[in-house]
Amino acid sequence: MLSRLLARIAALRGLRADLTAFALGVLAATALPPMHAILVLLISVPGLLALLDGARGPAVAARRGWWFGFGDHLLGLYWVTEAILFEAARFWWLVPIAVPALAATLALFIAAAAAIARRASPGWPRLVALAGAWVLADLARQFVLTGFPWNPWGSVWELPGMVGDVLIQPAAWVGVHGLTLATLLLAAVPALGWCWRIGGAVAFAGWVALGVIRLQAPLPAPPGIDVVLVQGNVAQGQKWDQALAVRIFERYLTLTDQAVQQAGNRPAVVVWPETAFPGLLALDQPARQMIEQAAGGSVALVGSVRVDDSHRPRNSLFALISGGVIADTYDKWHLVPFGEYQPDWFPLPIQVVPGGGFAPGPGPRTLHVPGLPPVGTLICYEAIFSGQVVDRQDRPAWLVNVTNDAWFGDSTGPRQHLAAARMRAVEEGLPLLRAANTGISAAFDARGHELTQLSMRRTGTRVVALPAPLPTTTYARFGLALPGLAASVALGFGLMIRRVTAYG
Repeated sequence: MLSRLLARIAALRGLRADLTAFALGVLAATALPPMHAILVLLISVPGLLALLDGARGPAVAARRGWWFGFGDHLLGLYWVTEAILFEAARFWWLVPIAVPALAATLALFIAAAAAIARRASPGWPRLVALAGAWVLADLARQFVLTGFPWNPWGSVWELPGMVGDVLIQPAAWVGVHGLTLATLLLAAVPALGWCWRIGGAVAFAGWVALGVIRLQAPLPAPPGIDVVLVQGNVAQGQKWDQALAVRIFERYLTLTDQAVQQAGNRPAVVVWPETAFPGLLALDQPARQMIEQAAGGSVALVGSVRVDDSHRPRNSLFALISGGVIADTYDKWHLVPFGEYQPDWFPLPIQVVPGGGFAPGPGPRTLHVPGLPPVGTLICYEAIFSGQVVDRQDRPAWLVNVTNDAWFGDSTGPRQHLAAARMRAVEEGLPLLRAANTGISAAFDARGHELTQLSMRRTGTRVVALPAPLPTTTYARFGLALPGLAASVALGFGLMIRRVTAYG
């Protein structure tokens, strides 16, 4: 039955083939968080391969790959419209075109992979070439223009609970891009015959066994520090309303004081979300002292805007110690295009932040704060950049992710963002604690196991014992080079078979 279906798909031409590719891409997007309909990939990937088999050449294959990617990203990124609606009075004209334009741009990467794969021989060589080219395209997507590596297919395995914990453990060796490579290979196995199906089942069983073994290994002793995650639940429409600034600040102070009291006498660090302080914290010593008092003398990591020496705003995290003294500061370096700055290459004026936008920080950096293990900081968008979240010359003992996902509403966006943060914990072998303005705040140990969560649109706190880090993972040591090498080998091998067949 599957063979007959794929043969019919391969025979499609013109608009029918394009629309089928689009439908298969939309179907594939349902495998992403938070839906996790992973089994649909057993239809989508073989269907895409059948469309490539039926393409008359690389140009037609690229067009069909583009339609597939357009459908995948159109559903996967629909939540971007939620952010635009907050600025609808200024950017109303973007509402119907922003997501399609973004999806159309990102689909070019899949189009390129499809065109390259079409040059390989049909069957498993084409599958291997497609998987390798796809992952290389994903790696390029992380760097080209502003970089936007949202929703890599390796994230489909981040199911809630223990099942997801098991399935994402190989990311400690190959990262999310390596999982994407394996996902594409496994998804097409049903279309390749019984030998390949048996081999795929054995490989998947080994994947699961590897995850179980890694989870059963004992964790090092924790450092004995409680972390207080504060979720103020401030609506995006109220966040920068100066008439509400004092009320918002008081809400965070009250939540902090109550949570620290619950934490008892153990050392504690308090974490406020991205830009939680509704002002310029660096210039407001009384406010810093009030935060320190509410924190009971504990270290406070507080998100706030600051203005640098060039009079440019920076999206920052302040580490406050006794007396409200600023012990260290981290500046976000992976800024959100159009939301935080206007890319030079884009001709239309759609920047949200006036005056040239935010200035970027220098890059990943470890904060050394008295009384705390060294901490690596990820502000919002930075959590999606696999392999680019840690200073490898100064490895931290834990990661803190502060974010404001109120822009995305109660959509799939915050949940996909949370999945990205969870994957970073596994890849780096570091616990990750996340404070979000309106959710989802959470804590993960160094293997990506969720310790606590504060869901969407809730006001509250969570007190969690800081887990210990694991030894440096293979992926933390070599980073993007590993999946890049694996994808290059897969692509080269898939294309080489055609040459060997032709000349051998």
